[in-house]
Amino acid sequence: MLCSSSTIRMFRRLEGLFCVYKPSGVHWKLVRDSIEINLLKGLNATPLQPLPQGVRFLAHRGSETEAPKGLTLSAASVPVLSKHPLVTGPEFQNIRVGVGHRLDAFSSGVLVLAVGNGNKALNDLYRTRVTREYTLEGEFGTATDDFSHKGRVIERSTYGHITQDKLDRVLAMLEGVNQKALLMYSNVDMRSQEAYEMAVHGLLGPDGKSQPILTGLRCVHFQPPNFTLEVQCLNETQKYLRKFVHEIGLELRSTAACKGVRRTRDGPFTLQNALIHHQWTASDVVQAIGQYHSKKKDPHTQIKNPAFQPTEGSTTTTKQQ
Repeated sequence: MLCSSSTIRMFRRLEGLFCVYKPSGVHWKLVRDSIEINLLKGLNATPLQPLPQGVRFLAHRGSETEAPKGLTLSAASVPVLSKHPLVTGPEFQNIRVGVGHRLDAFSSGVLVLAVGNGNKALNDLYRTRVTREYTLEGEFGTATDDFSHKGRVIERSTYGHITQDKLDRVLAMLEGVNQKALLMYSNVDMRSQEAYEMAVHGLLGPDGKSQPILTGLRCVHFQPPNFTLEVQCLNETQKYLRKFVHEIGLELRSTAACKGVRRTRDGPFTLQNALIHHQWTASDVVQAIGQYHSKKKDPHTQIKNPAFQPTEGSTTTTKQQ
């Protein structure tokens, strides 16, 4: 390889985790492929080392007026053109970029990616039962076949009787149901010291795969027919979240359709860490991966799931038990 030392350093610094902002209407595969192409362009654009030199014997003939006395050979140093990039092609032709918890084409928000050995760290991250946060935008009065506002309308209803107080009560009821499901799938005795320690460190969660669990629900905007929810969840899909908005409408004796799903946090990665489209370059990715490694080494930035933190009342009860 003719890679310069700067190219090798950049390649080694490209191993780790980072996140980007996936816009709505774009498939996650297109995002990953675009970043792969940009990383390869950045690596191959760095200056290469000079071509290696080879020894070549050049023949020299005498003048035409002189009698032929054979060929005269002289050694010369010439570049080895077989090693030229125009002959061999780019030095870096493939780079492995992995994708974390995916977003469908109609959703937007934080999408975690991994490069090189970061793919193993990506698997380890999701084994720690990290939660994700979403912002859901809904609209009362309409029900569609795919639970989104772009689907085929199958029912219309009134919504004038819905107040924010009623919506908050429904959210509290649904959150309680999901908290019970979380404890059921945790496969840990809730009266044990182990359960308390896991809850304190944010490690309490379903043991293996389970149904989607919503660990936190909150209404942040209410202006009928429009409303906005903040959701913390585990094992979810974007289709399930749209269906959840539909079920809220049914609980309030009306209908509702989802107008947008945006992921605002995936484990330790937030919107503040996400690279937007014009930042999907090798230099910006290297910087983002470096920031992730620095936070990982800092003992004061441990990953905790706020949805799993026990309240003051539950902590006191557990200590008494």
